[in-house]
This record gives sequence, structure tokens and C-alpha cells, in this order.
Amino acid sequence: MQGLIQRVKSAKVEVDNQVIGEIGQGILLLLGVEKPDDKQAADKLLHKVSNYRIFTDENDKMNLSLKDIGGELLVVSQFTLAADTKKGMRPSFSSAATPSQANALYEYFLTQAKAQGISVATGEFGADMQVSLCNDGPVTFNLSV
Repeated sequence: MQGLIQRVKSAKVEVDNQVIGEIGQGILLLLGVEKPDDKQAADKLLHKVSNYRIFTDENDKMNLSLKDIGGELLVVSQFTLAADTKKGMRPSFSSAATPSQANALYEYFLTQAKAQGISVATGEFGADMQVSLCNDGPVTFNLSV
């Protein structure tokens, strides 16, 4: 399971020119699901995303997590994160999960995040989305489990 996280001051996702998910300070998570992924992988990634210390403390050091600051989480499904780009000039998506498997794990991830008390906004699985953000830093990390 792949998670590209970006520390943001704000972020939103639109479908058909309608804002469907929006957050203030927090993390924009682009979530990619691969064939071998399961609920255990989703739980591990959620633990990393919610506890990864990427927000600055009073000494301007990256010491605080999303949970520490009470930040918000915008989760956007992104199957292209599962792309194999090692050969050729066209990505291969052979390692990406099927849409039904990916959607099930995406929904599971959202349910678990909300159960932890995280304020969660989302994109729309499988939709053509436009994502806007104000990356704070910029700070971006690729997390995988």
C-alpha cells in the first residue's frame, strides 16, 4: 500500500466542478492500493499517516503528528501510485489492485481513520478529480507498508 502525504495549510478535491472534500491544516493523502494489500496493510499505513511527525513544534522542529495538532485528513484514491515505471516510456499498472479490492480497502481505511477520531474528508473513488492544495513547506513523503 502506498501513501503519498503532503503537509498542507488547506486542500480540496472537486468532481464535476463541485467541491466534494475540503480540509484546513493537515495532510493530503494520495492512496494507492496494490494486489497484495489487505486490512493489515491499511491499518499499518493509517498508523503511519496519523502518527508521522511532520508538523513543527515550538522549536520549529518536525516533532508533531496529525493527531498531535488535531489536523484534518483528505484522502484521495490514486491507483497511479501502484505504477511500475522502471522500463519503457509508459507506466505498467499490473501491480495495482482490482477496482473492487482497492475500493474495499479505501473504504476500510476511511472507516478506521474516522473511528480514531480523525476529521476525514475524501475524494470519490474512481472519479475524475481535480485536487488543489497549499503544500506547507513544501513537505511531501512517500510512505509504504
